Amino acid sequence: MVVLLGTNAILAEAPPFSDYCQRLQQEIQEKKHGFLAGNVTYYVGGFHASWEPQEHETLGLTHPFHHDLRSRGVGRMRSRGKDHDNTGFGNDFAGWEFYKDTRVLYGSVVINHKTHRHPVPTKMYWRPDRMICQYEMDGVQLREEKFIAANGAACSIITSSHPVTLQLEGQSFFGRHSLTSAASIEYDANHNAIHIIEGGTTRCLPDTDRSERVGPIMYQGMNTVLAASQNFATRHRFTKGEHGEMQYEFNVPCDSGGVVLVWAMHDNYQQALDDATAVLREPREMMIAKTREMNRQLNEQIPWFRCSDPKFEDIYYYLWSLYLMYYIEVQKGWEILPHTQTAVNNFLGMHRYDATFQIKVGAWTGDKSHYAYGNVLTWKQLFVNGHYRKSPDGSIALADNKGTTWHSGVYGNELSEHVLGAWQIYQHTGDVEFLQECYDGYFREVFRERIVPFYSNHFEVAEALIAMAKLTGHVEDIEHWKRLVPLDPNPIQTWFDQRWQANGHEHFFGGPNDGMMMTTGFWHMHSKHFPRDYAAKMVASWALDRDKGFYGDFFPLAMSGASMKRFATDVDHSFGYTPDTAYFSLRGMFRKRLGAPAWQLTLNHLENYNFRADWNIPVAPEAYTRSGKLFGDQYSNFNAGKLLLYVEGLAGLEYSIPDNRLVVHDTMPTTWKWMEVRLPIKMQSKLPGKNETLWPMIRYERSQNGNETTKSIRVTDCPLRITIEPWSEEKRVIHSDTQPSSDRKPTTSGHPHYTRYIFDAPQSTAFVKLHLDSNSANK
Repeated sequence: MVVLLGTNAILAEAPPFSDYCQRLQQEIQEKKHGFLAGNVTYYVGGFHASWEPQEHETLGLTHPFHHDLRSRGVGRMRSRGKDHDNTGFGNDFAGWEFYKDTRVLYGSVVINHKTHRHPVPTKMYWRPDRMICQYEMDGVQLREEKFIAANGAACSIITSSHPVTLQLEGQSFFGRHSLTSAASIEYDANHNAIHIIEGGTTRCLPDTDRSERVGPIMYQGMNTVLAASQNFATRHRFTKGEHGEMQYEFNVPCDSGGVVLVWAMHDNYQQALDDATAVLREPREMMIAKTREMNRQLNEQIPWFRCSDPKFEDIYYYLWSLYLMYYIEVQKGWEILPHTQTAVNNFLGMHRYDATFQIKVGAWTGDKSHYAYGNVLTWKQLFVNGHYRKSPDGSIALADNKGTTWHSGVYGNELSEHVLGAWQIYQHTGDVEFLQECYDGYFREVFRERIVPFYSNHFEVAEALIAMAKLTGHVEDIEHWKRLVPLDPNPIQTWFDQRWQANGHEHFFGGPNDGMMMTTGFWHMHSKHFPRDYAAKMVASWALDRDKGFYGDFFPLAMSGASMKRFATDVDHSFGYTPDTAYFSLRGMFRKRLGAPAWQLTLNHLENYNFRADWNIPVAPEAYTRSGKLFGDQYSNFNAGKLLLYVEGLAGLEYSIPDNRLVVHDTMPTTWKWMEVRLPIKMQSKLPGKNETLWPMIRYERSQNGNETTKSIRVTDCPLRITIEPWSEEKRVIHSDTQPSSDRKPTTSGHPHYTRYIFDAPQSTAFVKLHLDSNSANK
């Protein structure tokens, strides 16, 4: 399909459809636990403690759980704290892994009067839309497909090669911190459903002083519905556990025609029942709809990426699938906007620190009003409701995490990086109303007295706030921001010079006095003002060094090799390699256009951290230990920043709707023959009031012929004016070809080994081809 713009240029609308759910299918039995996501419901199949199997998945629905951010953990209490120590209603520093204590439907199989209790899958497949489990016992094969429907109900469809009986058992919620249960249970004969009203008390830690209190569980008064496609009116039994928890069992027949099991949960019983019965009526149609929706998002909402090494494509789409699966839209209290989250077997919700890169990932989606705006503006709710801390120096801090009516305590100063993410979203939309919402009543007040630097970002934050002031009609603020952060060259240079080689750490930036050398020195390189010669020296001395530096089994160690010999707590050992440190360390190498080290270290990290060669599947761990073992969460959106290393790093893409410009400055790996990206960009069409998503294509190709290397970048179907700055791979440029040809000569880009080709005519296609001398370096 094509779209006709006002320039009469015909532009492609979308890349060809791919079944990414099928492509991303992984066999995970004894590798990972299962994971599914809806909007406010989730599913964990089995339990793996830091990748060590403690419980296998089995037939039924082991750990579905409702999590609409009404609580951070297992309890729901009102804070007794004062001022910024008042965490609201629902914070709990304990019990945030409560999914482990849910026991909803554990299945056993009866074959010829023999009971196979909680069989372990012979194979278990994960996909973004569903899980598929295969079982075999006594010559009988069972197949199970589990998914979360659009209405939030969890469903299991089970078929058997021979007639068998399934025995299902479970209980109302009672966790390891629980004290009493007040749950009730009944069989709803009219709907062949079990109805549980959850309730009870639990120990929890609602306040920042971590004092233990007793209060109601997070599910207090909620309704659980369990239903099946086969009637079990005469084949169910209820008992009460020793703490008052309600236990249930029921049997259903299963054969090749199959049986459907459904779990739903809601504050209102009728709604939970309606959700469950809707899935029972059309289980396969609901499952197909879930597949269709996940494929829609992966096809229509994110940049299309291909390269000559499919392994890196798989990593790319796997990380995007997790980023999208974690989106939540509660529309209550402080959770009125959709946003992504970080982890399933950690406390769900967005984290202020993680948002520094998750906001920027959202800026590259198609529908930014849904996938980007809320990642920034959800934090405004804390500020406007007075839940912040203001220090004597004027700096303002928000909580690390929040829900509908609670936050997790106020500390930390990463918020200034959110400004740069908001500015990038504006660049990708031209939406002044969004910018106004960010600036008025939020950024304008939060940073009024002090912009706390997030690794030397304060100069660019001040520049962004100046630009926001102009666009939102607050021109009187411009001089204020200039006074707050002087932007003259001398103070900027002084800032970096004073911290270079601090405390005697040669060729390192901001090294600490105690000698605990973390990757944070690299993080400052992302500032456009960071001296490039400093960056080159630091990377050569510390990033590539396998002894004292940060190149361990792969790049980067979270702590330098030299420091690891002195600092070795349990936490230090557990978090030997982490995804955030990798993103923050690598992004500056691309911004400083360091070429070979940037792409080499990026690919080295991705294929060692996010791909398991022995399993031949992508992974997204929270961390690796120093000894290289997988650690922490298994489906961690803490890895999201690495998507930016693809789009902004390897592909080198920037675009601005207000400036009407797409810029390409690649660092394509010299080991790749080609790479291709297609961007979803929303533009106003010729039809009044209507926007169209356009898909400009950026194609990179590299070939070798004797002593000559050819490198080309072609942009097609682009609604913006085009600038191409190809990387010469540090080789001498013999000559270059451009289309359309122009009398305008290429200019320097300000970076070694990059030349700028500007195409100002309003065409949708531009092409640059470099002929490089493979035996010569471009000095």
